Amino acid sequence: MTAEAEEMTDAAAGDEAAGSVAGTATADGTDTQGDASAAADASDAADASNAVTAPVEPVDLEDASPLGDTYHRGPVILRGQMIPKDNTTANLLKPDADTDWLHMDPWRVLRIQSEFVDGFGALAELGPAVAIFGSARTPRTDPVYKAARRMGSQIAKRNIAVITGGGPGVMEAANRGAALAGGKSVGLGIELPHEQGLNQWVNLGMSFRYFFVRKTMFVKYASGVIVCPGGFGTLDEMFELLTLVQTHKVANMPVVLYGEEYWQGLFDWLNGPVSDHGMISAIDPHLVTLTDDPDEAVKLVTKGL
Repeated sequence: MTAEAEEMTDAAAGDEAAGSVAGTATADGTDTQGDASAAADASDAADASNAVTAPVEPVDLEDASPLGDTYHRGPVILRGQMIPKDNTTANLLKPDADTDWLHMDPWRVLRIQSEFVDGFGALAELGPAVAIFGSARTPRTDPVYKAARRMGSQIAKRNIAVITGGGPGVMEAANRGAALAGGKSVGLGIELPHEQGLNQWVNLGMSFRYFFVRKTMFVKYASGVIVCPGGFGTLDEMFELLTLVQTHKVANMPVVLYGEEYWQGLFDWLNGPVSDHGMISAIDPHLVTLTDDPDEAVKLVTKGL
């Protein structure tokens, strides 16, 4: 082969190799790769156009609220103008110098609940118990004080707890008798401006903010009640208990009123005008027993324990 022929052969081979690597030219001179790319671009444009013009399905319109987005705050849902600008977590963590919320009802509900929880927890394992009600104003030299002390002692010796309001007077006397007899001496006090906490003879005590929580503890954990002479607080406790017994809200329990002379006027009124006007039934006065004997009072209230 001559030198001229070799040059022609090499040039032809180079052209063939270039065409094979590029893969863009055909025998009729068209560019296949460019045509494919253009077709892909046209397809993408068509898909985009279809997505923009495609109608929204009717189900989407039905599910959407006409009021806009829905905001969930615990079990509450809010929409439209009711959606808050803040959120619960941010409010919890936000420093706040305003303490007015301490004096609002939602916070009071929590305090009331905590008193019930504390009371149930403290008294649940108390065992059988008798409550003794009476005046905080009874002096230690009064025969009623001495009688209440004896009743507290006699109840404790029967291995039965004594529950009082935890204050002075009759309550102190009953707690004193129970404590000195080695028994359970319970005081359920109440926050009052003129009383200075529980008496020194209480060995299991609580103070309450709310009268109704305190009275619930008396009724729930006492299986009998002795009522000594007293004023409005004593009458309140006695009549609420009698109402619960009369209406069968609680099981029938023995209620003994100590001091016949003191209580007789009340029962004359109940058996007279109150009964004559049909305000109570004939059997209601028999819900209680009157006695002047401390030992008889103890025997009556502990008979079924």
